[in-house]
Amino acid sequence: MRIAVSGSIANDHLMTFPGRFADQLVGDQLHTVSLSFLVDSLEVRRGGVAANICFGMGQLGASPILVGAVGADFEEYRAWLDRHGVDTASVRISEILHTARFVCTTDADHNQIGSFYTGAMSEARLIELKSVADRVGGLDLVHIGADDPEAMLRHTEECRTRSIPFAADFSQQLARMDGEDIRTLTEGAAYLFHNEYEKALVESKTGWSAEQVLGKVGTRVTTLGPRGVLIERAGEDPIEVGCPEEERKAEPTGVGDAFRAGFLAGLAWGTSLERCAQVGCMVATLVIETVGTQEYTLTRGSFLDRFAKAYGTDAAEEVRGHLI
Repeated sequence: MRIAVSGSIANDHLMTFPGRFADQLVGDQLHTVSLSFLVDSLEVRRGGVAANICFGMGQLGASPILVGAVGADFEEYRAWLDRHGVDTASVRISEILHTARFVCTTDADHNQIGSFYTGAMSEARLIELKSVADRVGGLDLVHIGADDPEAMLRHTEECRTRSIPFAADFSQQLARMDGEDIRTLTEGAAYLFHNEYEKALVESKTGWSAEQVLGKVGTRVTTLGPRGVLIERAGEDPIEVGCPEEERKAEPTGVGDAFRAGFLAGLAWGTSLERCAQVGCMVATLVIETVGTQEYTLTRGSFLDRFAKAYGTDAAEEVRGHLI
């Protein structure tokens, strides 16, 4: 099963200021703030929802096809993804813009000042899925994740026109979208991904009830944080899957992307929806135990042992044959 994953590709620059932002602000001068903070540390991490999902799928041997737009500064990142089983040949390289970047400084009280530069991500709207499909011999599913809003709309409409099944996954872009855009991106989706809050927001903004949303999509997948995931299909009993036991909780960033990586890998393998969710929860657990969205290591033996402990030996045996 050939799965393309579209969405953001970005670099995160994370810095730590040992003092307190509040101590540097003068109450009657807030209209003319001009500050520079001497930071203690800088971490540069690979990120972006599409790249994070593809990294996880690549770790599972699912051969994902990454679709997005970056700058000429992408070569080192590309090499990293290539080494981890991601097909990056359909990534668009901008001639004038840098790869999207998040720059954030955190103070001693965990307050943050950050900026997100969209950069080359704005050119994702220029990518035609037909060229991607022609290159790889057809597409069985396109996951449409958070990206340039125009790109999300174009990819969705192209999937409908070319009868390519698609998964709708607005995540960070949901807050800025109106009901009309959400309805356009949702209707006819084979899969709809979101968390509990986003689920309520989709229903509120579209004016659709939960039952009406189920009538618009094939499968609705709602992540429930530490409680696992809920899978719903119209006219069928819901499927609930819990999370494996965590060895530690290091940092939650990227957990949702990791779940999607495991779920989509399960689809590529042709396993049941329950098994897809279990694989997703297992990969998400690895990410929450690690600082960084692409810093975890998926070791086959350890993965299967923990998977069997969480979901049983029969489930682990089914997954064993698919792991490289």
